[in-house]
Amino acid sequence: MNNDVNKTPVVVVCGPTASGKTKLAVDIALEFGGEVVSADSMQIYKGMDIASAKPTEAEKCGVPHHLMDFLDPSQPFSVADYVLMARDVISDIHARGKLPVICGGTGLYINSLIDNIEFDDTGSDPAYREELRAAAAEKGASYLLGMLREVDPEAAAQLHENNVKRVIRALEVYKLSGKTMTEQKAASRLHPSPYEPCMMMIDHPREVLYERIDRRVDMMLDAGLIEEAREFFTHDDYVTASQAIGYKELKPYLDGALGLGECVEALKRSTRRYAKRQLTWFKKDSRIEHISAPKDVKYDKILKNAEKLVKKYSFL
Repeated sequence: MNNDVNKTPVVVVCGPTASGKTKLAVDIALEFGGEVVSADSMQIYKGMDIASAKPTEAEKCGVPHHLMDFLDPSQPFSVADYVLMARDVISDIHARGKLPVICGGTGLYINSLIDNIEFDDTGSDPAYREELRAAAAEKGASYLLGMLREVDPEAAAQLHENNVKRVIRALEVYKLSGKTMTEQKAASRLHPSPYEPCMMMIDHPREVLYERIDRRVDMMLDAGLIEEAREFFTHDDYVTASQAIGYKELKPYLDGALGLGECVEALKRSTRRYAKRQLTWFKKDSRIEHISAPKDVKYDKILKNAEKLVKKYSFL
């Protein structure tokens, strides 16, 4: 903890899907006079209520929720967009004497916000991009990565040659700005964070988390996930949103290519794999306090331990 009175206090409830983040964030907000700021890359979209596990009005318990259910699924949205909007929302919550409680599983959103990352504002060069795409098609993706290795070996070492889009962007940034992506990333972290974060996640045993995921999927299906997915696939311009876990796995069933049971199992597998990726991301952040949640633990104990963590911080 920084104990810096000039920093804005925030509580961050993060972690994998189905771990119980939403309820914990709401209860923390109720206890400490807070408002929830979503950090979920799919809950931003209107209509994606079931697939993204948006809390219902009853689950919100009267706590205001921000950055949720505001964007048409046909519209693009980036992590830079999220950070700009979240900064404004947090500033407003804090100015009204409330505690911002950030809740979500999109690690890139959370870290970019809390670490005060400044995003690359270099423009684009469509002609150069097309030239690079043509080079990749003719000479192979490894050729492009070799080009990048000559000017920015550090960035090249972090990218796979098949990630052509990011390799092209790194080359484009260098051509337009004269600075490598590595140099730009270093510069983006020069300004200290304006936040004093109390970060936590509920730490279930892996088998318990997977059981929770399977139950969550079954509940989503009972709540009308198939109908929600069917509606989304009627919109050709919902390209990004329709790739959300919960939709793409059901498409073979909606198309008549596979049975429902097979698609449901695929959905559960995809969700478990996503949770595993989320765990890998969050476990890299040493600031996150892990609230142990062994099998059969009572929720009241989890909440009590979370409240103790918040009270340790100087902002209360």
